[in-house]
Amino acid sequence: MSAEVVQLPRGKRPTLDPMLSLTAPGMNSVNTVILERMQSEIPLIPRLAGHLISGGGKRLRPMLTLAGAELVGYQGDRHHKLAAAVEFIHTATLLHDDVVDGSELRRGKAAANIIFGNPATVLVGDFLFSRAFELMTEDGSLKVLKILSHASAVIAEGEVSQLTAQRQIKTSEEQYLHIIGAKTAALFAAASQISAVVAECSEEHERALEDYGRNLGVAFQLVDDAIDYDSDAAEMGKDQGDDFREGKMTLPVILAFARGDEEERKFWKAAIGGHRTSDEDLAHAIELIEHHNALDDTRERAKHFAQRAIDAISIFPDSKARAAMAEAAQFAVARGY
Repeated sequence: MSAEVVQLPRGKRPTLDPMLSLTAPGMNSVNTVILERMQSEIPLIPRLAGHLISGGGKRLRPMLTLAGAELVGYQGDRHHKLAAAVEFIHTATLLHDDVVDGSELRRGKAAANIIFGNPATVLVGDFLFSRAFELMTEDGSLKVLKILSHASAVIAEGEVSQLTAQRQIKTSEEQYLHIIGAKTAALFAAASQISAVVAECSEEHERALEDYGRNLGVAFQLVDDAIDYDSDAAEMGKDQGDDFREGKMTLPVILAFARGDEEERKFWKAAIGGHRTSDEDLAHAIELIEHHNALDDTRERAKHFAQRAIDAISIFPDSKARAAMAEAAQFAVARGY
């Protein structure tokens, strides 16, 4: 898959700063909604939810809703509650993911399941899903409800697909892309699309924003999966090699396995099967991945999807919003965390 390298006009490293600046006023309103709606008479609920929500995440998904609204010139405020609903859906999936994966770190600190236990973490995730659906129904748009509820179902399907592909060495690149398209890109797509819906845009503009979000989500996840093999935990906020030890067939592994000789494939079968998961085995896995250029090629594929995201919004007039969204796509590829 060839990829056109996206260049910044100023020749500098892309950042999220333009997106953060563009959405800052709206994010203040979104954060107010988040803080209000995560409250409960049961003290454990806001404590556990707050542990993750205040944990320093990029809040990229709700920012996509706000940036999309800026892009299409929306003047109302319905998108604030909907962006909060998007963040609740995302946070709920993270809480459930950490239980499923047995994660110990999230955003550089102990995962909620380590502090509060698995049962409480799952139930608070359910609470946040419910809050998200309250916010959707309050908006009153059946179309918005359909888009976000469908995305929630697709995310769950993606997580189940990933679970069934775990420790399956024969997972193909096509299967992998389908999994990340569901578990990650579906919410990026929905978060972007709903801004066009509340602004009552044309179907063409809706589709453009959905395409932007979907391609950005795929690029984002590809880079996440590369980072697991080329950064340390201080940068990532999680333990290096988590995917390796959990037997997840991500693209760096799929490529290294496909390009390996018989001896290397024997190693990968044992490692992904859960029989070779020591620090030395992880170091060997990284060695093989680097030897076969699997990280570079994973990032190249990410660049391809980032370019597709940028191309999708080229139908809109040039503006600060479009430039910020384009740079966010570039940042998704260039980031190291």
